[in-house]
Amino acid sequence: MKLVVTIPAYNEEKTIGKIITDIKKVMGENGFDYRLLVIDDGSKDRTAEIAEKGGAIVYSHPINYGLAETFRTEMKKAAELGPNIIVHIDADNQYLASDIPKLIRPIIEKKADIVLGSRFKGKIEGMSLMKRLGNKAFSRVISNITRLKISDSQTGFRAFTKKVSEIGIQSDHTYTQEQIIKAVRNKFRLVEVPIYFARRKDQSRLMKNPFDYALKAWANLLRVYRDYEPLKLFGIFGGFFISLGLLLGVWILITLLLTGGVGGIPRVILSALFVMTGVQITLFGLLADMNRK
Repeated sequence: MKLVVTIPAYNEEKTIGKIITDIKKVMGENGFDYRLLVIDDGSKDRTAEIAEKGGAIVYSHPINYGLAETFRTEMKKAAELGPNIIVHIDADNQYLASDIPKLIRPIIEKKADIVLGSRFKGKIEGMSLMKRLGNKAFSRVISNITRLKISDSQTGFRAFTKKVSEIGIQSDHTYTQEQIIKAVRNKFRLVEVPIYFARRKDQSRLMKNPFDYALKAWANLLRVYRDYEPLKLFGIFGGFFISLGLLLGVWILITLLLTGGVGGIPRVILSALFVMTGVQITLFGLLADMNRK
């Protein structure tokens, strides 16, 4: 079994050296045949330099492209190294290199094609309430879409076979949910294993503040539903407008029966407009769902 351990990194000069050292120690102790690949996403500090000195293969983006594009680069460059298994781990030392053998074991034993390191099945040293709620909301959505009970769809610590790595990632916002959904729909076997999640020592590069995280999380949730369950998403909004129009229509009818008048033509127009808007939105969802299939 040949392994490639991939690390996306952006301005992680304070932590990249330690995670590389820890990975090399674990790989050596377990006798794995491995290569270490760091994708530097346009860092402005010494991330790439420290990674190269640590013995990693480093590929640097000219500018900061973000997580999704970095993950696509990871998969392309990792494939060039001819791995059987790819392990993806973040550069901030919140995931422990010592958990890597736990992640790859189900794949080696032919029990899984993709393994997620679940923080919620393991131990979380520190995570804000906002992030905890956001992660759980994402996991519930992905569980509904895949029809699998997934406790941590947002985890950045995962292992998968080369075939799983060949699944195309199209989103420009996040790779985590898309890889899971597409892996399950391509009939790859998925399992979760408990891992340790350490407290981050400095400010996250991905979240400026809880409000910023909440906005991005809800935007991504809507994108996931739009891309994979469009009928459900548009049906909810369409149903809302149809219900609003029908309720207004009932109120107009009651007013007509009690007073002999409708209370103004604009009300009737508004009721019809709500219903027509709802029907149109629902039809959009139906068409999107047909095109998706």
